[in-house]
Amino acid sequence: MIKPIYLDYNATTPHDPEVIEAMRPFLEAEFGNPSSSHWYGIKPKQAVETSRRQVAGILNCRPTEVFFTSGGTESNNHAIRGVARRSREKGNHIITSNFEHPAVLEVCRYLEADGFETTYLPVSEDGLVDPADVERAVRPTTILITVMHANNEVGTIQPIAEISRIAKKHAIAIHTDAAQSVGKIPTNVEDLEVDLLSMAGHKVYAPKGIGALYVRPPLEPEKFCFGAGQEMGWRAGTENVLEIVGLGKACEIAQQDLENNMARMKFLRDRLHEGLLGRLFDIRLNGHLQHRLPNTLNLSFKGLEANRILEEIGLEVAASAGAACHSDSVEISHVLKAMGTPLEWAMGTLRFSVGRMTTEAQIDKTIRVVADAVNKLKAVC
Repeated sequence: MIKPIYLDYNATTPHDPEVIEAMRPFLEAEFGNPSSSHWYGIKPKQAVETSRRQVAGILNCRPTEVFFTSGGTESNNHAIRGVARRSREKGNHIITSNFEHPAVLEVCRYLEADGFETTYLPVSEDGLVDPADVERAVRPTTILITVMHANNEVGTIQPIAEISRIAKKHAIAIHTDAAQSVGKIPTNVEDLEVDLLSMAGHKVYAPKGIGALYVRPPLEPEKFCFGAGQEMGWRAGTENVLEIVGLGKACEIAQQDLENNMARMKFLRDRLHEGLLGRLFDIRLNGHLQHRLPNTLNLSFKGLEANRILEEIGLEVAASAGAACHSDSVEISHVLKAMGTPLEWAMGTLRFSVGRMTTEAQIDKTIRVVADAVNKLKAVC
């Protein structure tokens, strides 16, 4: 069976072959505990610290500022909950946007049940947070601003550096969820001026179940996990050496090829967009035209249902829907709602996200498949 063309790289990425090879020794032979002081612990310990340097390389930070986690969700939880609880004596107010991933929004809602307050900022119709809104939302009790670097659905890139400067002016900690941006666009923490940054391995061609959190000193959130003191005392538990090695190698590869990959992904993304525009009408681009991830194309097809389009193309193209249509209701993603996307457009929204393995031939076939499916469905509407 020929597999469908994979255009859902924002959901997860395949393992890079070099990542697999880097991990192999720690699956087959180097099984030791990195905390062991004997011979079997030496190579695992060295591998963990090598990976920490590789992750630090793509973020432009010190290795001692990188802490390994189980993924982006855990990193977001530690960043937001850890800062909130550590700073509770200073205040109880958090600023975020209504555009964030659930791994941020749900943490804020959880903290609200414990006496914290959250301001959810709006976004423009192309998904941008206005830094002026951030400034206006600041209170004497504000302790944290958390705004994602790039949106997972529409790809809009937020003005994090500008927001960070507002945070610094008011001595407020700032966190960004960079799960979608690491490996796709620059994520230099000095340029972004953030205090905390979350990343996820499976978005950058490393395995699922591994991630990292950058923490800028002297900021000290609460401990992640209590126990034997791994991760410099912040997150106890025997290290996931196999996947830590995979994440480190993936970051090294991404850093080396970032500019070329950005250009190539943008070329493929725009080729797909232009090809569909040439064959179809009533198409709407969601997300900012310029300030957008180079691999992400979120399109709405007016008057159609996303799940019906996916049914038509599913054997040939794998993409994701921005809405779920049921017999008596339409469930629109919170991202499209936040942007004010009209229902007649939002219900027919698909996200196509290309990656390093995507080819021009796959894009050209996708254009034909999607255009045929949309025209077929429009003919019976």
